[in-house]
Amino acid sequence: MTTTILFAATVLIWGTTWIAIAAQIGDVPVMVSVFYRFALAALLMLAGLAALGRLKRPAQWRFVVVQALCLFCFNFVGLYNAAALIPSGLVSVIFSLASIFNALNARLIFGEPVTGRTVLAGAIGFCGLVLLFWQDIVVTPDSDTLRGIGWAVSGTLVFSWGNMASRQNARLGVSPITANGWGMGIGALALLGLIAATGQPVTAPSGTGYWVALIYLAAIGSVIGFTTYLLLVARIGSAQAGYATVLFPVVALVISTLFEGYVWSATAIAGVALAGSGNVVMFWTGRERRRSPARTPT
Repeated sequence: MTTTILFAATVLIWGTTWIAIAAQIGDVPVMVSVFYRFALAALLMLAGLAALGRLKRPAQWRFVVVQALCLFCFNFVGLYNAAALIPSGLVSVIFSLASIFNALNARLIFGEPVTGRTVLAGAIGFCGLVLLFWQDIVVTPDSDTLRGIGWAVSGTLVFSWGNMASRQNARLGVSPITANGWGMGIGALALLGLIAATGQPVTAPSGTGYWVALIYLAAIGSVIGFTTYLLLVARIGSAQAGYATVLFPVVALVISTLFEGYVWSATAIAGVALAGSGNVVMFWTGRERRRSPARTPT
């Protein structure tokens, strides 16, 4: 598979998962929907690894569990709740700024310096989000929109913590595919425990659209999407692969406009442009770094 195909597949898959998440919002409680998704994804991923003879137990489980809770559990509870309150395309724009959270968390957890580029990217991205939601947070404040933004930011922050755990797993010799396979299963079990503890009903969805979205999110969005991205990072490096996060909100917003009736305003257009620019600044590595060999994913 060529690099171009891997990149395009990653952008299209991640750009379309948001509308599928929105399709799962309704009769089934959010936490139950997330559980269904990762229970099915774990079965598919672990079975696939076993069939290929690549199913291994992690040498250490501690950070695999942390990664599972952050990448396949609590973060998606936040993002699903956000999609219930604001258009899915807007959730994707907030999520696309995860790279800025990663830089800040790398400073707090690993002591890495925060560069001027990170500060500039964060400032541009923040201004973009303010413009994107200007109508709902300044002109005519809307409580649902504010709660949706809060859920999306929280989910993105927890996702970033999962990235930090993934880095630690790599340092301990646990491959991303192994950590993801077991992590999806652990995340599903954690969700099941939370569902039982909170007394939420485990209801079976009735609509065909829900089942189609569930299968798409589990098989395509979770298993194939994570795999294509990891292959892309291994081939061209994390910096260039990160440009996928600049493009997938464009796909998500186009779909949101067509199927959710999202109405654009001048400030929203400017906000999306600024948020995308923040990502470009964050991932820009310069000509010299682009010529360096690609590194394995961390």
